Amino acid sequence: MLYFTLASKAYARNLQYRGAHMVHNLASAMFGFMYACIWIGLGRDHPLGEYGTQGMVGYIGFTQAALWITSFISNGLGIPQAVRTGQISLDLMRPVHLFSHMAARECGQIAYQLLYKSIPIYLLYFFVFSLQTPQHGITYLHTAAGLSGAAYLSICLNYLIGVSALWTTESSWLYWGNHALINLLAGFFIPLEWLPGPLESLAWMSPYPYLLYVPTTVYLGYGNAFWLWGTLFWCALLTVLCLLATKVVRRKVEVQGG
Repeated sequence: MLYFTLASKAYARNLQYRGAHMVHNLASAMFGFMYACIWIGLGRDHPLGEYGTQGMVGYIGFTQAALWITSFISNGLGIPQAVRTGQISLDLMRPVHLFSHMAARECGQIAYQLLYKSIPIYLLYFFVFSLQTPQHGITYLHTAAGLSGAAYLSICLNYLIGVSALWTTESSWLYWGNHALINLLAGFFIPLEWLPGPLESLAWMSPYPYLLYVPTTVYLGYGNAFWLWGTLFWCALLTVLCLLATKVVRRKVEVQGG
């Protein structure tokens, strides 16, 4: 019940900024339109592999919408700001685990972004580009599982970035570095199989393909639902790392504003 309350309060807080977020949606849609137009232009002279022009447009549309729940979440789950103000000491004193506390709160924001950003953006692409939808109901279940796992992976990655603020006065470079790796290794700009061989192999040794590439290709019918076991593996591994990091944090708390 506590975690549901934390999530619902984060969801309600975001409702106060729906007007401003509509501007974000328009900007995100514009970027997606530009990417789609680039692939449409390339598709006139190149076959674009098994995807084809329409497949790549669908790929761009889905990844652009999915970014809001698998990538665009709070910087470090708000932990760096808590460190600067000294709030982190109070958070660690609460009778609730820091990781589950921050994760529950972020889940509320992700739920808001799913309803007010990801779905509207994808519906816009769906009607403008006449995108195809899966023909089998099981595909929707696999996609939902992939996106849920991707959102959780993003929470774990940002939590680890956030707790690094206990040892450094500037952790934002990790946040932006994570974004750069998502663009490169998660299959945002191009499918992973189009990357150079060594880079593709490096990508699959990381959790990044499971943030965008796996749920996107599963939804479009080009991927394999078996890849979801990889999502589960990385969720378990990163959960262990987050719990270990919290254990270390409790032994050494260094605040910059209190």
